[in-house]
Amino acid sequence: MSVGVIPTVTAVSVPDIIAAFHASHPHVDLTVRSGGSNEFMRDLSSGRLDVAFLGVDADVAPASGLTAHEIARGRLVAVVASQHRLAHRGTLALADLADETFIDFPAGSPGRLQGDRAFAAAGLQRRVGFEAMSTEFMLALVELGLGVCLLPVDCVPANPALRAVPVADGPCRAEYVAWGSFNPSPASRAFIEQVKESIALHMVG
Repeated sequence: MSVGVIPTVTAVSVPDIIAAFHASHPHVDLTVRSGGSNEFMRDLSSGRLDVAFLGVDADVAPASGLTAHEIARGRLVAVVASQHRLAHRGTLALADLADETFIDFPAGSPGRLQGDRAFAAAGLQRRVGFEAMSTEFMLALVELGLGVCLLPVDCVPANPALRAVPVADGPCRAEYVAWGSFNPSPASRAFIEQVKESIALHMVG
């Protein structure tokens, strides 16, 4: 069974889910790969992937032909260097960030679409100077003062060199676990139940 994991899963601990699934189903050959939501949705539709974690703009549903269970929803925060002029603001608006250089996911990706749609809806333009698929690389560039980025707050580590600032009109993101609608395998169904169980335990805790 194959599972796709985007780099910005925040609702659950994927390693813990994989460990629990492996303990319960030791004979299932489980493979995990990283990538982007668009790629994963195509691979789920074609049967090249069994289950995937996705992150998309909250107003955009996952691709047709997929079944998706929402596991989280929240507004992205602006991440700036601790010495940035906006670092000590309590809340920002997108207009406060319009003149900044952005570090973002590649053009056309769901991660990038979230910011692009929010700025367009606000009637603002922005400049993306750096593209990356790794949040660690994005945050390293922010820390060096090369730009700012928009990320889920749980993707921002406790680092005195960084500040995460709420953005009142910032992008809203939804996180899903998704699978092909047509006859998922018993292993896939068991993995999905493991994810749902993890979410339920997290909510109780």
